[in-house]
Amino acid sequence: MQSDTISSPQRIGVPREIFPGEKRVATVPEAVEKLVKLGFRVAVEAGAGEAANFSDESYSAAGAEIVQDAAALWAESDIVFKTRPPSTEEVALMREGGTLIGFIWPAQNPDLMQQLAAKKATVLAIDCLPRTLSRAQKMDALTSTAGVSGYRAVIEAANAFGRYFNGQITAAGKVPPAKVFIAGAGVAGLAAIGTAASLGAIVRANDTRAEVADQVKSLGGEFVKVDYEEEGSGGGGYAKVMSEGFQAAQRQMYAQQAKDADIIITTALIPGKPAPKLITAEMVQSMKPGSVIVDMAAEQGGNCELTVPGEAVVRHGVTIIGYTDLASRLAKQSSTLYATNLLRLAEELCKAKDGHAVINMEDDAIRGLTVIKDGAITWPAPPLKPATPPATTAKPAAPVAEKKGGHGHGSSGPLPAKTLAIIFAVAAVAFWFIGAYAPAAFLGHFTVFVLACFIGYMVVWNVTPALHTPLMSVTNAISSIIAIGALVQIAPPTAGVNDRPDALIHWLAFAALVLTAVNMFGGFAVTRRMLAMFRK
Repeated sequence: MQSDTISSPQRIGVPREIFPGEKRVATVPEAVEKLVKLGFRVAVEAGAGEAANFSDESYSAAGAEIVQDAAALWAESDIVFKTRPPSTEEVALMREGGTLIGFIWPAQNPDLMQQLAAKKATVLAIDCLPRTLSRAQKMDALTSTAGVSGYRAVIEAANAFGRYFNGQITAAGKVPPAKVFIAGAGVAGLAAIGTAASLGAIVRANDTRAEVADQVKSLGGEFVKVDYEEEGSGGGGYAKVMSEGFQAAQRQMYAQQAKDADIIITTALIPGKPAPKLITAEMVQSMKPGSVIVDMAAEQGGNCELTVPGEAVVRHGVTIIGYTDLASRLAKQSSTLYATNLLRLAEELCKAKDGHAVINMEDDAIRGLTVIKDGAITWPAPPLKPATPPATTAKPAAPVAEKKGGHGHGSSGPLPAKTLAIIFAVAAVAFWFIGAYAPAAFLGHFTVFVLACFIGYMVVWNVTPALHTPLMSVTNAISSIIAIGALVQIAPPTAGVNDRPDALIHWLAFAALVLTAVNMFGGFAVTRRMLAMFRK
């Protein structure tokens, strides 16, 4: 019996979420097909995906088994995929020694951790993924969920706001653009910035981490800096708790923004800690009537003092939205992204594609995810080991150049004074010879030629290398004035003038005309293509 158990593929169970109002599902039909290709058997509780617009028939077509009884699903599944942390009743249904993968939030749910440990379960908390590992990004469900929530926060704000987001000038009058202030420029904040800016609003944002300022600007927002110098980056890509001095300066800045903004979206939240209070009741009272606040940290107490978790309330004429299910309000999209994250995790656990998940505690990403292993609590994971820098081979020191005549020189350094003197002397003799024996007409053309070469060289040489391609394309096109000189040489002589150029000059002029024509049209073509790269 034991050998049969080992040889048979593991079964992944996907129960229906029972948390009130939750519409998401932990996997989707598209992901089911790929899980089956990894060798797993997949069972989905009947109706699990209906709220996210995934029918039981679509799961069946993808290769999943539809189970009517939730208790049977939990008891007969080797691995359970969940979205919300399981309730006490769900933990009781879980088979002993099974594996659970989903959001757990171990810092906020110590009792849940003890219940799962008593079941001798192995638990992979997707919220504990080490986000600083580049290879873990494909499994980063926090980022996927936060991006959806940030987008939805702007949609909820637009729904509650009584005006256009973008400015308009109509026959009935002028409509100013909405002013949106976003507190916190993490993943959710950046998604909100991009969405609000795309709708035409004037967007301002603030974050304790100064390095996100460029990201805010790249999405069309303006970064508002707090007048207080303090580094705000914390571990794992999160912000840290700031000092009292910084918080006082930040509150002053928020008070100014509250008076001017039409919409405020707050996203400030540090895992394992209560949401910081950023918007006071006085700030709400100072806002214009009809303004909107969307508090994305409502589930952890909220960033606004007047937020009511799970509800939208009106205080002092300001609508304060404290919904805790923003991602669930885009259930199909968020379920698809989350299912993809879990699929990537399953691929890491089942590299042999034999339908058996292997928990490799030597893998930094898997170790960070694993909060309980066979009933033993392994959370928190040890800090990640710093990457070992690649070994470098010591290079021999470059030989010191000998000094001659009091001036050091090397292969790439300046020429010695003696060599420069010889070059200038030879050039002077050559110019004297040309001036003494060349015809006067040639001397004039030669002088213009030398000056043109010198000026052109200095102009192009002193341009930033990044601009060489657009600069050269334009200068090449402009320099095609040479074509005029070639046309003069090719043109038939004027009446009464017999000084027609000989055959050699005639063909040289023709070649110059052809080359400059190619140069001219090519230069403009290159310039046009480069300018097209910067057009939307």
